[in-house]
Amino acid sequence: MKKLISLSILFVTISAYAQNFSGKATYKTSRKSNFKIGGEKSTMSDAQKKEIEARIRKMSQRTFVLEFDKSTSIYKEEVKLNAPKPQMGGVRVMSFGSGNSGAFYKNLKEKRYANKTEIMGKAFLVKDSLPNYEWQLSSETKNIGNYTCYKATFTREVENVNMSLVNGVPKEEKKMQTIVTTAWYTTQVPISNGPSDYQGLPGLILEINDGTTTIVCTEIVINPSEKIKIIEPEKGKVVTQEKYDKISEAKAKEMMERFKSKNGNGIEIRIGG
Repeated sequence: MKKLISLSILFVTISAYAQNFSGKATYKTSRKSNFKIGGEKSTMSDAQKKEIEARIRKMSQRTFVLEFDKSTSIYKEEVKLNAPKPQMGGVRVMSFGSGNSGAFYKNLKEKRYANKTEIMGKAFLVKDSLPNYEWQLSSETKNIGNYTCYKATFTREVENVNMSLVNGVPKEEKKMQTIVTTAWYTTQVPISNGPSDYQGLPGLILEINDGTTTIVCTEIVINPSEKIKIIEPEKGKVVTQEKYDKISEAKAKEMMERFKSKNGNGIEIRIGG
């Protein structure tokens, strides 16, 4: 009888823990930027080019926070003071893509998301189904902080759109590309979640790399003293992911045309966000 009572108490404790389970994970992101500075008519010095490259790398380094419970989460960029856009020698470095002030909400039970974002100041609310990643699990492990992580990968074919501005002339190249995404997840945090739209593994994803963007968890707080409130975003023009991608591409072309160099001596650089 004592054993049965002990097991019952244990079960109740685990159930209560699961119901109240919540946490906060901080992620650092960095992004490779394939770009060329200058051209045949460029008057930029090597020192100017190196300075711009360093500023672009810094722009790609961002910090995000994932707040989660067992079935929902919200992923937001850490709030920072707006810095002036870097300029030097008539060169302006622009960032274009999903807005910095957005919020990515996931509902794991209902397998859907709502992404609050913006393009050139216009607010959008992208609502769609969570992607079904066909993860391939591996027995390979590594430690991230104090957590033992397991490797998982998936492969997909995507259309890569490369937009550039050379000597004032905008160019666009499209080609199909095979991308292998590698994730490292830990079962020590028992939720099938992760940064951005990543999910579907037997534990929290602490690191992910798709060959262009790397996202690494730097801190986890489980059941923080300040209660976590996860609220689904509501403001913005509601569109599907497919519709949003088309709008984003069109606006990118518009921006390239708007800021292209008139005399070919300068250069504008666009980095996707």
